[in-house]
Amino acid sequence: MDHIEKLKVSRNREQQLEQLSPFELKDSLISLASEQQQAAVKTMLNAGRGNPNWTATVPREAFFTLGKFGLEECKLAMTHPSGIGGIPCKKGIAKRFEQFLEDNPEMPGITLLKQTYEYGIEKHTFVADDFIHELTEGIIGCQYPDPGRMLKHTEIIVHDYLLQEMCGGNPKHKGAYDIFAVEGGTAAMCYIFDSLLQNGLLKRGDKIALAVPTFTPYLEIPELERYNFKITYIHGSAKDKEARNTFQYPDEELDKLGDRSVKALFIINPSNPTSVQLSEKSRKYLVKVVKNLNPNLMIVTDDVYGTFVNGFRSLMDELPQNTLCVYSFSKYFGATGWRLGVIALHEDNVYDDMLSAVPEKEKERLAKMYESLTLKPGKLKFIDRLVADSRQVALNHTAGLSLPQQIQMLLFSAFALLDKQNNYKNDCNAIIQRRYNLLWEGMGVSVRPDPDRAGYYCEIDILEGAIKHHGKEFGEFLKKNFEPVDFLFRLAELSSIVLLNGGGFGGPEWSIRVSLANLEDKDYSIIGQKIAETMQEYVDAWKNTTNKLISNKK
Repeated sequence: MDHIEKLKVSRNREQQLEQLSPFELKDSLISLASEQQQAAVKTMLNAGRGNPNWTATVPREAFFTLGKFGLEECKLAMTHPSGIGGIPCKKGIAKRFEQFLEDNPEMPGITLLKQTYEYGIEKHTFVADDFIHELTEGIIGCQYPDPGRMLKHTEIIVHDYLLQEMCGGNPKHKGAYDIFAVEGGTAAMCYIFDSLLQNGLLKRGDKIALAVPTFTPYLEIPELERYNFKITYIHGSAKDKEARNTFQYPDEELDKLGDRSVKALFIINPSNPTSVQLSEKSRKYLVKVVKNLNPNLMIVTDDVYGTFVNGFRSLMDELPQNTLCVYSFSKYFGATGWRLGVIALHEDNVYDDMLSAVPEKEKERLAKMYESLTLKPGKLKFIDRLVADSRQVALNHTAGLSLPQQIQMLLFSAFALLDKQNNYKNDCNAIIQRRYNLLWEGMGVSVRPDPDRAGYYCEIDILEGAIKHHGKEFGEFLKKNFEPVDFLFRLAELSSIVLLNGGGFGGPEWSIRVSLANLEDKDYSIIGQKIAETMQEYVDAWKNTTNKLISNKK
């Protein structure tokens, strides 16, 4: 190809590699970028993974300071020279905690601990000794989780947090949500898929819907042999007036969910990799489709990025009876290593309704499965079946997320609830927005406003941009002469930049995903510039080829 540098990876090899998951393809890109980094003494910029490079410090300070109080309580109960302490004693523990707060006003996180204590007592009339005993045993981790689904006071405070962040602070529906604390969003999805199957709410070979583009595992899990689901894809293919992707779902795509043979919808909202929330228009239309045409549709929504959209409303708020909400604390609080997540299900839900309506023979099968847990297994709620299934039922007595993890989750939640000015949220979103703007400025493209944008990732359709700025003939030139992943290999090999292929997420084949969470601000200017320079290389090659053809004709 005229005047475009030949890559180490052949087109044939690119064709093979683009069949892999983006997260597997990433390893090849990192290898190329690392070689270039060493050869040219460059810094590799890996914007391929969404681990944030910020952390919420105040709730962590509170966690470690609470740990000091917990250890004091253990030593108060028993002290042995070899380092053996006792178990925190409930009687009088709240008074001792109040004294601890008074004696340690300068300790990191002490204000959050004091405010969290007051929040529980004043807002929810917690019994003080019960509340502080839960926090103390939790921080020490000296007991099994009880209840296994989630600690009592912790669930209430996390429930408040979910209503604030997932329901716009003002829920549309009455009633409460039952919450199951789990080891991050990935564990939540594993538990949900398995329990839906175990309880016959989904059967092997059933038809499900998948909103795409989506996080790659959502594409791969339904095709596993144990599920073998038939997939109806709901494409986020809407475009704006200038024919640019908005990644919203047109009405005709949402209409597919009116088919009652579609048993479940799996959606990430805001989406990954496109990072836009389901628009208000689409939410309203979806509600109409479900209520009028498919009232038992089970919806599983992964809302980990919801906090990056002001006023976000989850489907758990729009369609609470239908929706299992998965939320992870990982991105917002910079806590991917903590593995903190929840599954939330409204107390009035179609899952329990459908279980109560199954044929008698199926009821007998399910009763036998859970008969070791309760004398009335038919009355066991689906959320509690999730808990039992997560430990193969037989180990239900040791189910539950570790107590220190639950306490950190509580402190994250309390931190956000008590931040009445939304200082943390505003600063987090400012980081993301600044990097988003720097990326596009680096490409020399103006940023268009979008109230539905989370911006945690940026999905760039290279082919769409090529056609928009240089015409359809240039688009055909790209498709004829290059693989969609060639752009990524060119960035990795020549510029030491690692991005992911949007096609691997079920998005446009020529799209690329940039994580705006894990690099420094200045790096996004560089990435934008290199994207623009790489595109110019293709443009120059096309013009040279075209000029040669014209010259030859003459």
